[in-house]
Amino acid sequence: MSRKAASAPAQPASYGEAVQQLEQLIAGLESGQLPLEDLLSHYQRGTELLRYCRDRLQAVEDQVRVLDERGDVKPWMPE
Repeated sequence: MSRKAASAPAQPASYGEAVQQLEQLIAGLESGQLPLEDLLSHYQRGTELLRYCRDRLQAVEDQVRVLDERGDVKPWMPE
């Protein structure tokens, strides 16, 4: 198993949790108080959380399109 996969943080439980974690990371980055070693890991985690949020938003947008086009709702299944 690769080192990255073994140390990768867990996926957030929800969109709201991801946003909360992202806000905390941004506050830490903006504070200017993080050691240099932590800056890169915080930035990388932030990009992962941002990707997660974008994916969830896209899935909801796709579901809304289905509703608009067909008049019915297809259940949203997160990947």
